[in-house]
Amino acid sequence: MSPPPPGCTSLRVPRYRIPGPRARSGLRLRLLLLLFWAAADTQGHPKSGPRISAVWKGRAGKDWVDFGSAEPHTVLFHEQGSDSVWVGGRGKVYLFNFPQGKNASVHTVNIDSTKGSCLGKQDCENYITLLERQGKGLLACGTNARRPSCWNLVNGTVESLGERRGYAPFSPAENSLVLFDGDEVYSTIRKQEYNGKIPRFRRIQGEIELYTSDTVMQNPQFIKATIVHQDQAYDDKIYYFFREDNPDKNPEAPLNVSRVAQLCRGDQGGESSLSVSKWNTFLKAMLVCSDPATNKNFNRLQDVFLLPDPNGQWRDTRVYGVFSNPWNYSAVCVYSLGDIDKVFRTSSLKGYHTGLPTPRPGKCLPDRKPIPTETFQVADSHPEVAQRVEPMGPLKTPLFHSKYHYQKVVVHRMHASHGETFHVLYLTTDRGTIHKVVKSEEWEHSLVFNIMEIQPFHHAATIQAMSLDPDRRKLYVSSQWGVSQVPLDLCDIYGGGCHGCLMARDPYCGWDQGQCVSIYSSQRSVLQSINPAEPHKECPNPKPDEAPLQKVSLARNSRYYLSCPMESRHATYWWRHGEKVEQSCEPGHQSPNCILFIENLTDGHYGHYYCEAQEGSYLHKAQHWQLLSEDEAKAEHLLGCAHALLASLWLGVLPTLALGLLVH
Repeated sequence: MSPPPPGCTSLRVPRYRIPGPRARSGLRLRLLLLLFWAAADTQGHPKSGPRISAVWKGRAGKDWVDFGSAEPHTVLFHEQGSDSVWVGGRGKVYLFNFPQGKNASVHTVNIDSTKGSCLGKQDCENYITLLERQGKGLLACGTNARRPSCWNLVNGTVESLGERRGYAPFSPAENSLVLFDGDEVYSTIRKQEYNGKIPRFRRIQGEIELYTSDTVMQNPQFIKATIVHQDQAYDDKIYYFFREDNPDKNPEAPLNVSRVAQLCRGDQGGESSLSVSKWNTFLKAMLVCSDPATNKNFNRLQDVFLLPDPNGQWRDTRVYGVFSNPWNYSAVCVYSLGDIDKVFRTSSLKGYHTGLPTPRPGKCLPDRKPIPTETFQVADSHPEVAQRVEPMGPLKTPLFHSKYHYQKVVVHRMHASHGETFHVLYLTTDRGTIHKVVKSEEWEHSLVFNIMEIQPFHHAATIQAMSLDPDRRKLYVSSQWGVSQVPLDLCDIYGGGCHGCLMARDPYCGWDQGQCVSIYSSQRSVLQSINPAEPHKECPNPKPDEAPLQKVSLARNSRYYLSCPMESRHATYWWRHGEKVEQSCEPGHQSPNCILFIENLTDGHYGHYYCEAQEGSYLHKAQHWQLLSEDEAKAEHLLGCAHALLASLWLGVLPTLALGLLVH
């Protein structure tokens, strides 16, 4: 005969183990809950925030690698399709290799500074601020103890190129922007340390060295520059984006104004001594990013990403701009290069009320002709066009705005399993996280949805640089501690079966053979439903999986709390006891859990508790608990022991019966 089941030889009732801690102090727990609820009230509009939050755990040595020591200033360089990432640090250039399926490796090239006369000053080290491919080598430029210099890196060897003013700043904290186009180089970096403090946009290498007039920009902070090859070669433009001090000193006016400037790439300077060394085709326009419906204006440009048109139409290149306001709320506005070009070609000049000279200011001339002096003088004294650049779309409003403070943006144009095109935005926050936001390419009936918040490092760290590789489908991110490669298709973090997978609305993911999988890993079309308001209804099983029953026995007059993880920040969670809702947690609830606190357990508190989540028409049970009195638990325990004992007796008799039948 089999022995009795373990735990059934005594009338002592064992307590069911529970995942969460019990409160030792009711006061402490109540204070904690009050803090959670108070924090929830300060959250912004919930649907503009990420639906879920995830920490990219990755694999140490494969998906993230440390520098070994802190790097306060880094610059990241990555070539699309390559498994290598170059990072410039303090006196070093790191080469990280992330081969598919293998351990990552890191190699370090030391580029020490020649301190010389820098002793006793700040930043007397060599901070690498520029990495750029040149031929078979890599151009690296750095502060070099306040003597900006460059080096050429080829096959692990370092060749000094000497001092290169304009390629690197004197201090790593200075705002700097360098643009390469073939043999031509453009820079915003001052060439002299103690004079020439007015920032300028220069051509520092090419046919003729040119610079912007000192009066056309007011304390600019340069963000991004690009060269646009237009229909006629002589019409090629340089566009650069910046913010500057607002010339309007009205106390109610914003401190900053965001701008886009244009220059003709073939500008040869002017005819007079005042214009011969200056850009003669400079014009600037205001970038508008505001929402009249909510009376919110976003005047401070933070970052720009240009998404080329897949058909090569330069006018259809989209400009994604991240803006903020004095309260560090953010907005994303999208412009087209065609609209920007039209503003510069057709607008009048702000404050100029007489007829424009011929050629009009900003016009590019063929055959390398110099700009007439009269045209230059008008543009130099009235550099801003009157018409403003407005966002795309019928309403001319932001794509979306949020109470999060966004700092950097990259955008991936991708095709979902069913062929629809989406733009996926990756936005860094001041909290060291990345928001993944999806929008359909078509503006009509466009869906904008904040899918998730990703923490790219094991510990929160300020993100210094970010690079997108559409070919490898990776996001490369650097902080002061190291580099991480984050997959674009993070599909295994979505729980809740088919319903949870489709409710994520992630265009990289779909449901296939009982799993939420990447569309790139499946050989056939997977189940996706991204645009509809009710994506869960596409699942084969109309009802979501039931939450497993968990039990706990509790003494009367005790304190207890039930905690339900809020996987979706867009859902309303509530604890239901019978037909009564005991606690409700609305979208935007700052705590990661919806908590029901029972101050003093009475007979009416025992029974079944359901944590239910409602997101649109999607309703599912996230948790199911049964609170048992000690008497109920004892009776249930004895009943379970009786069933187990009966089963053990039957198992003991069964061999005897089988043997008897066999002998018979």
